[in-house]
Amino acid sequence: MFVETTATKKIFDLRKRLRGVAGGTSASKTISILLWCIQRAQRGKYKGELISIVSETFPHLRKGAIRDFLNIMEQHGYYNEKNHDKTNHVYTFPTGNKIEFFSADQSRKVRGPRRDILFINEANNIPFETFRQLDVRTKKIVWLDWNPVAEFWWYLEVAPNREHDFLTLTYKDNESMPKEEVDALEVYKANKQWWRVYGEGLLGEAEGRIYAGWNQVDEVPHEARLERYGLDFGYSNDPTGIVAVYYYNGGYILDEITYQKGLSNKQIADILNNVPKALVVADSAEPKSIDELKLYGVNVLPAQKGQGSVLQGIQFVQQQRISVTKTSTNLLKEYRNYLWEKDKKNPDRPVNVPSQGWDHILDAVRYSMESLRPYEIDELPPDDTQMFRGGYY
Repeated sequence: MFVETTATKKIFDLRKRLRGVAGGTSASKTISILLWCIQRAQRGKYKGELISIVSETFPHLRKGAIRDFLNIMEQHGYYNEKNHDKTNHVYTFPTGNKIEFFSADQSRKVRGPRRDILFINEANNIPFETFRQLDVRTKKIVWLDWNPVAEFWWYLEVAPNREHDFLTLTYKDNESMPKEEVDALEVYKANKQWWRVYGEGLLGEAEGRIYAGWNQVDEVPHEARLERYGLDFGYSNDPTGIVAVYYYNGGYILDEITYQKGLSNKQIADILNNVPKALVVADSAEPKSIDELKLYGVNVLPAQKGQGSVLQGIQFVQQQRISVTKTSTNLLKEYRNYLWEKDKKNPDRPVNVPSQGWDHILDAVRYSMESLRPYEIDELPPDDTQMFRGGYY
């Protein structure tokens, strides 16, 4: 059951038409705004209202706001399947009020009919022109939420020129967060740049991103050639990340397969045995897990590690033309938040040490991609490894 938290109380107290909510991870931004939208839709005072909930792509919505919406509705006993138009992603309440979901990449929807209330989830991931088109077609209230990773159009175009409410939330405003998750989050306090954004909910900086220039694609083309799977093990605190790497038209396409906590090696093997076959390159820090996956029939090898291997792998990935499927929502989130650490004596200067916390499935990317790098003879492992195009097996 979703309970009232400090975050919920603060969000319900906002009154202006334009309402921006920034904050760290697990701060209950999205949940609290959804609770507000549901309560609004249930009130007979506002009959016939349309509430639009928008995010950058539909996969992002499905794994985020839609899933949260349905969890809230079901746990509170509000949900009635007869009222849910799953084809058009519209839920109609007994009051006649409706909540619809669509993505910002649907130009027909963005420039389509008006609505009464708008909620843009993770607004920093959509262009300013998309916001403007949605904003001018909204009659009453506009909600936006985001992680303040860097300045974007809210700080540059909207806040300086528009009357608005603005709220910063952190995990401390979310009393329903389990202690185990709090402890797991606070492990990263030492990473000052990361903690500033995701712990304290304060505005970060755009500088220091490790990867940039990746494109999004709707799906993997049929002509693309499956090269590898990358696997980064996780369990309690960190997710297991699995990514498929395809070669296509001179570049690589990444497709997220799994990003989930609590997976056993048997469950990981079941996932890998039920996708098209390719070599799996896994974190060599867990040789026992790799051996167990082999017993389950998975064709898996450990990633080659050594002095400088992390930076070498990152550099090789940076040199490639990379695209990511839109369904790879966790991969895209890590890509946007993977930063270089800052020099402790000179905080304005990044150092060649990648930050921790947004590197689970990106490590899987690095393992798999690095195995495609052409190796010099003296770099080969001292065993009977055989060479083939772009790597070894």
